[in-house]
Amino acid sequence: MLNFTFQNSTRIHFGDDQIKAISKEIPLDAKVLVTYGGGSIKSNGVYDQVVAALSKHNWVEFSGIEPNPTYDQLIKALDVINEHDVDYILAVGGGSVVDGSKFIAAAAVFEGDDPWDILSKGASVTKALPLGAVLTLPATGSESNGGAVIMRDGSKLSFGSPLVRPTFAILDPAVSLSLSDRQISNGVVDAFVHIMEQYMTYSINAKVQDRFSEGLLLTLIEEGPKALKPETKDDLDVRGNIMWSATMALNGLIGAGVPHDWASHMIGHELTAAHGIDHARSLSIVLPAVMKVLREDKRSKLLQYAERIWNITVADEDEKIDQAIAKTEAFFKAMEVPTTLTDVGITAGDIDNLIEKLEKHGMVVLGERKNITLEVSRKILETAL
Repeated sequence: MLNFTFQNSTRIHFGDDQIKAISKEIPLDAKVLVTYGGGSIKSNGVYDQVVAALSKHNWVEFSGIEPNPTYDQLIKALDVINEHDVDYILAVGGGSVVDGSKFIAAAAVFEGDDPWDILSKGASVTKALPLGAVLTLPATGSESNGGAVIMRDGSKLSFGSPLVRPTFAILDPAVSLSLSDRQISNGVVDAFVHIMEQYMTYSINAKVQDRFSEGLLLTLIEEGPKALKPETKDDLDVRGNIMWSATMALNGLIGAGVPHDWASHMIGHELTAAHGIDHARSLSIVLPAVMKVLREDKRSKLLQYAERIWNITVADEDEKIDQAIAKTEAFFKAMEVPTTLTDVGITAGDIDNLIEKLEKHGMVVLGERKNITLEVSRKILETAL
């Protein structure tokens, strides 16, 4: 196991009717900016609950944060913050709203010349407005980590700081009952691949992290399809297990002291930016190809994954790995997401542009061993066709 320092300071309020906890979490003298997306929270009852919880607070709102939030939209929030002297942000939505709100929280008090430098130049975030979150779509784990991904001019860039980690997060599984099947599928797959990016690397005898990761993977495999079936999709236990798994997948716990991959994400970001592919669907396409191309580098973990997750016991190691990858693809198909570039209309002729974008964004050596060069990324994309 590698050396690590782990701390997660986000206070989680999990369960039914927990949105009311906002009233005690945010100081009464705070001037609050409530951020959200396209307005679905007004039709599913979440907005009304938030308003009730803020009945004694001074607050304003900022809406329109997109899936894959854009810099140009987020920067508009600074005018609202300055006009109303906002000093606290409450993000109400899925990972995109939380990610966007993290950038707003940092940009609002950025001491440099241009907040874009946070994303384009990796400028340090030295302070940020405090941030709370009401999660409506379990997927990214953004509600209890310090990372965010923002888009601008066809580029999908990330930043991170412990200063933008939400101080608290509300996780009410009932809120997720209004999600579409596509949103449910995307959330489960996103969480699954987050786990795999921290698990499917190489063995370093980190038994605790491995067992936590395997438990989360098994939970998503078991509960994910249930959330799509009419007879079980409204089961709050199913939704609760998915929601908590998604949070645990990227709150830092399973990634402490182990190598990380993230190649599927970096390549997937280019698919999203260039072709508008849903983030999770880019991952369901790229991850199996990464497993195939990097099977020797990941051999020990692939074998462990085959045995512990899919109960594959054939003697031949290569057959065991083949079956494990096939089972992974079958799970993604059961979650109704694509597993090849062809499924989403991307052809071999599009690969050159994707490689150029990876190079432009500095993604020239990826993976846990930093050996996924542009040539290897090309092979991954070709394998994904």
